[in-house]
Amino acid sequence: MKYKYLLWDIDGTVMNFQAAERAAIRALFAKYGFGPCTDDMLEAYSRINIRYWQALERNEMTKPEILVARFRDFFTACGLPADRAEAFNEDYQPALGDTVVFNDNAPALLMALHERGYILCAVTNGTQVAQHKKLAVSGLDRIFNYIFISEEIGTEKPNIAFFDSVLDTVGDPDRSRYLIIGDSLTSDILGGNNAGIDTCWYAPADAVPDRDVRIVYRIHDLKEIMKVLGA
Repeated sequence: MKYKYLLWDIDGTVMNFQAAERAAIRALFAKYGFGPCTDDMLEAYSRINIRYWQALERNEMTKPEILVARFRDFFTACGLPADRAEAFNEDYQPALGDTVVFNDNAPALLMALHERGYILCAVTNGTQVAQHKKLAVSGLDRIFNYIFISEEIGTEKPNIAFFDSVLDTVGDPDRSRYLIIGDSLTSDILGGNNAGIDTCWYAPADAVPDRDVRIVYRIHDLKEIMKVLGA
């Protein structure tokens, strides 16, 4: 087999992060007495959130800073009390694990790859609290051979140090045997480029790359990874 180690992004790739995000925010709006959270409000939050995560990927802010600042900006834009942002984020992290929606029947695919002898690694920039809960609730923690969370490593994708830590832990320095599969051009694909690892961009929609990155493979459905691997 050409690739032995498959590095899987979680949010947006294996799991439908938007479904979990929307369910968590709406549930917490009810808890905090903020009233209904409309689709327009959720779209506004998503734009703010993406901007902050991209700042994190560029090493311009720390994760604790972006996690609270995004809600502070969101609440201000919606006329809600911005001083509730920190508490809201504390509740939001575990709430993200309450809703598990998979993309493209991902568990069956991952199990099939596991049974074929591939080493499966979860690689995520999500928080420890959110990721450990959703992986446990979903059962994916029993399928992945390794789970790499940026907070635990001490650096985020796309930094090469994140991937160096992965390779050090796995114990095989041959980068040609690794493939990263992810939906984000700025963290997954750029991260693979930085680390000298082949990349597979998961893009269900007919999106056009808006970054100058090297994409070795592109798939629209996760099951297409079988063709990529020749499995």
